[in-house]
Amino acid sequence: MPVSPAYRPDPVYAELGPEFADPVQAEAFPKTILRFRNDRAAASVGLDTLTDAEWIAHFGRFEPLPGNLDPPLAQRYHGHQFRVYNPELGDGRGFTFAQMRELGTDRLLDLGTKGSGRTPWSRSGDGRLTLKGGVREVLATAMLEALGVPTSRSFSLVETGEGLERGDEPSPTRSAVLVRLSHSHIRFGSFQRHAFFEQPDRISALVDHVVARYFPEIEGANDRARALFEVSVAQTARLCAAWMAAGFVHGVLNTDNMNITGESFDYGPYRFLPKNDPNFTAAYFDHAGLYAFGRQPEAVFWNLQQLAGALSLVSDAEGLVAALNSFAFAYRAELTEAMLRRLGLAARGGEDDAGLVQAAFRAIAEGGEALRWEPFFFDWFCGEAARAMGGPRGDVYAGAGFAEFRERLQGFTAERPERLADPYFAGPEPEELLYDQIEALWAPIAEQDDWSAFQAKLAGIERARLGWGFH
Repeated sequence: MPVSPAYRPDPVYAELGPEFADPVQAEAFPKTILRFRNDRAAASVGLDTLTDAEWIAHFGRFEPLPGNLDPPLAQRYHGHQFRVYNPELGDGRGFTFAQMRELGTDRLLDLGTKGSGRTPWSRSGDGRLTLKGGVREVLATAMLEALGVPTSRSFSLVETGEGLERGDEPSPTRSAVLVRLSHSHIRFGSFQRHAFFEQPDRISALVDHVVARYFPEIEGANDRARALFEVSVAQTARLCAAWMAAGFVHGVLNTDNMNITGESFDYGPYRFLPKNDPNFTAAYFDHAGLYAFGRQPEAVFWNLQQLAGALSLVSDAEGLVAALNSFAFAYRAELTEAMLRRLGLAARGGEDDAGLVQAAFRAIAEGGEALRWEPFFFDWFCGEAARAMGGPRGDVYAGAGFAEFRERLQGFTAERPERLADPYFAGPEPEELLYDQIEALWAPIAEQDDWSAFQAKLAGIERARLGWGFH
């Protein structure tokens, strides 16, 4: 079947010109075995009517979509990696494949790849993605979407039949190409690149492009760069707060891994918290704990400082500093809102809300080894104390460490309490995505090419998404 009438191509990234991206082609892979297709995401851009053969043609062999980018474009950018500036970055194993409008919202969305082959920015890399890395990203985006975190969505995963050598896992290992759907792939590092080369005209061109295509509501601003930065600070504060409420550790919060529209993307060594631990890290190579769970707000703020530095070439520094200084307040407000949302509670305002959130963090910490992160929110959803106290962790909640939380909770009411009637909340345990669980899902794929546990986990996460009702 062809694309549906809902498909509306809008390949606008090409208008920026050759200083922003390079035309590239995908590798010709030995095999193209479809392992995952996200029909719900595809329906939002009019691509759900593709047959599997057509799907593989577009997202395994990368035949251009009608009226879209041809050839694909590998974006140019720089970035700080663990706070060390790297001027040799860029899309080294991916490209922007297509752009289209979202049904119902008219938002511009990108289809970007990961593992599609070498580009001018691959350096010494092979431009490939391991199948395990693709599986991990599909799971991460599904779980984060279920928990209400602004995120890219894994769109397609195709196994490509190559044996890859990797130093951090048994090799040769299987290969894949991933396609993700995101609001934008324009990074903080996209602006940094042109600041590095002292090209304010190109920074202005990128600002104008982003404002016109993603934030048309600020097109009339006298200082577009400042207005864009203000929006980015607010969006990024919301994203960081959502990570914290989800107990999510990104792992590699470099400036090239943060985009201008405030969605989480590009998942490598991520982890979900097993319990409340501010020092918990996701990347085995993060020896100093720079991107530990509790340091993520600090890391995000530092990255915003670097974006402000790049924009200072075309904007008033005083205005940028004022916008940057709004981050702390915005983050605290967003964290309170995100935690109340996760608990299914209606806000009361002011100190009541902040006090409950602070008590929740303290209580989870008091739970120690006996209380995992995700079950806390599952048990206390909609503030139903009887349900929590009568569940498998009731003895933990009855302890002195939860006294303040229980007391503060009494003044709150549930928001949409009918959600508790969803079958998801009938069982004693929530859906989780801990490291050991992912390893257990991967083992049958690696050993017997058995995908049933992976499919069952995705089905469970989908039940959680529907139950939580954050979408």
